[in-house]
This record gives sequence, C-alpha cells and structure tokens, in this order.
Amino acid sequence: MDNEKQSALFTTLKYVTIAIALFVVFFPIYSVVVGAFKTQMEYYQSPVLSLPENFFNFDNFKKVYEVGDLGLGFRNTLIILVSAVAGNVLIGTMVAFALGRFDFAMKKPIMGMYLVAQVIPMVTTQVATFSVIQNLGLYNTMGAPILIYLGADVLQIVIYLQFVNSIPKDLDESAMMEGASLFKIYRSIIFPLLQPATATLVILKTISIYNDFYTPYLYMPSQKLKVVSTAIYSFVGPNAAQINVISAGILIIFIPTVLLFLFLQRFIFAGVTNGAVK
Repeated sequence: MDNEKQSALFTTLKYVTIAIALFVVFFPIYSVVVGAFKTQMEYYQSPVLSLPENFFNFDNFKKVYEVGDLGLGFRNTLIILVSAVAGNVLIGTMVAFALGRFDFAMKKPIMGMYLVAQVIPMVTTQVATFSVIQNLGLYNTMGAPILIYLGADVLQIVIYLQFVNSIPKDLDESAMMEGASLFKIYRSIIFPLLQPATATLVILKTISIYNDFYTPYLYMPSQKLKVVSTAIYSFVGPNAAQINVISAGILIIFIPTVLLFLFLQRFIFAGVTNGAVK
C-alpha cells in the first residue's frame, strides 16, 4: 500500500514538474504571439494573457517591416551568415585536419588554448577585441562581425576531430602514393567525408549568428548595417518601448529559425551522436 502511495505521489510530482516546465518554456512564446496582434493601447490596458480582439490585425507586422526596415536586416544578416559560416567551415575542417592527421610540437598546447578561450567570458575580452577591430579599419562594417564569427570554437573542432580520426589513414597513404598533395587529400578525401559534421555545424552556427544581438549592435551602429536582431531595437525608446510592434518583429524573426530547426533537426542530432560514438 505504501508503495502504491509513493508511486502515485511520484507520478503526480512528475506531471506537476512537467506542467511547470511547459509553462516556463511556452509562456514567453504565447505572450509574443498574442502581443503581436494587439494595438498599443490594447496591449497596455489588457492583461498579458488575454487574447487580442482581432487576430487579423497585421498593422504591427507592416510597421516593423516598413519602419524597422526588416528587409534590409534580412539582407545584411544573409550576407554575414553566408560569409561567416562558409569561412568557419573552411577554417574548422582545416584545423581538424591538421590536429587529427599530423603530430607536431605545439599540437596539445594549441588544443589547450582553444579550451582556455572557451572558458574566458566574452565580455572580459571586448575591450581588446574592439581595439583590434578598430585598428583593422573594420569598425562599422560587415567585416567586423564576419571576422569575429570566423573563429572556430571547441565544439566545432571536437566534432570535426571525431570524424577525422574515424577516417582510415590508409586513404591518405594511398593518395600520397599516387602523387596527391596534402591539399588534394584534404579537398578530395577528408572534406567530402566530413559532410555529416559540416551539416550539423552549419545549422548550429547559423542559429547562433542569426540570434546574436550583442556583436552587431556593438560593432555595426550604422542604420544601413542593421541585422534582424537590431532592426526591432529601433522601436525601443529612451522612456518606453512599443512592445506590440517588437512582438511582431520577434515573431517574424522567429519563424525562419523554427522552420530551419524542424526540417534539419535530424542532421543536428545525427551529427552530434555520430561524432560522440566515433
């Protein structure tokens, strides 16, 4: 009998915990969705959880797209994404190829430096990073975030290294016997076999860069260089913010991320899982 009571109590506690977690996760999303269809007066005078009077009120979406120039934000974001992700994949695969295929004196210290760099909070290095970007003449240009995003992180290197180490070195030796150079081996053998890991990292990097607000806001203050994350910030004033319009902008920006994750999530889990197993 005691076991039955304990089991019932555990089951109740489990569902209560799940319900609380669901509320914590979906409440911000719900508030954004309903807020996007409310007028400004309706938003501030009605309860947060209340539904809008008209779900066909698209004035907020029109305003955020035209006044906030969200189209320009999407264009700039796409340019930065393509440049940064392409360069990131190229650098990441080359680093993994060098660390996974060759033995040299500084191999372990280099890997250690990547680990140390991940531990250091990003905010503490911003003064030095800002000075470097400014001295390179990249401040207030798209080159600033692209250069910052180009750095290969530890997760990327670890996943690539797992795949590189799983590729038999006999393939390299056979290619060398036929006169292939190291670059030829990388381009024709290693890089094609890293496609599962590359698909995973492209998705993760895309979502990370797409959602980043801090870097574009700090290094690209010009209105002509706004990205999707900074475009909606134009509706934040010194004394008040148009939350209903911002909610509409967040909803527009949110949709591509959700669609990308839903359609390509199997590549994320497959790439990380395969890398871990190997």
